[in-house]
Amino acid sequence: MILSPTLPGEAFTAAFRDNFELRYEGLRFDQLSTAQQALLVDLLATYVGRIRPGHAEIRMAEVRRHLGETHFAWMGGFGEDSAFYYRVHSPVILVEFDHQRGIVFDSDAPSRTHIHTVVRTPNGNDYGRDLLRQHHEQFDHSRAGHQHR
Repeated sequence: MILSPTLPGEAFTAAFRDNFELRYEGLRFDQLSTAQQALLVDLLATYVGRIRPGHAEIRMAEVRRHLGETHFAWMGGFGEDSAFYYRVHSPVILVEFDHQRGIVFDSDAPSRTHIHTVVRTPNGNDYGRDLLRQHHEQFDHSRAGHQHR
């Protein structure tokens, strides 16, 4: 199932878009053939496998527990040289892969030489949030005794 023949301008959950509500789209895991399901699990293992050993196994077990709620969505072309975007989305992981426009490469069209990938925990406040700065904005640390406003 192709959601769109054109690519989005950027990954939907790029920087500073914590808790971005992205609806599930595409094919649900149980709508895929057995071979496609195995490929999707292998794809997820590629991303999860970038985590430290031990942590990766725990995370992958969590991802596997939610395969029934996992969706795969595609935008763009599917030819040998086509630019494309795909998304794997479940309650516990969100992966976006996107061929981007040039910027540095002077191209207005998405290119297979400019790729962005985002791996996030849906609604997990997991991307670039400066928690210490947020804390200092909420609480006064100018005096001893940690005052709450």
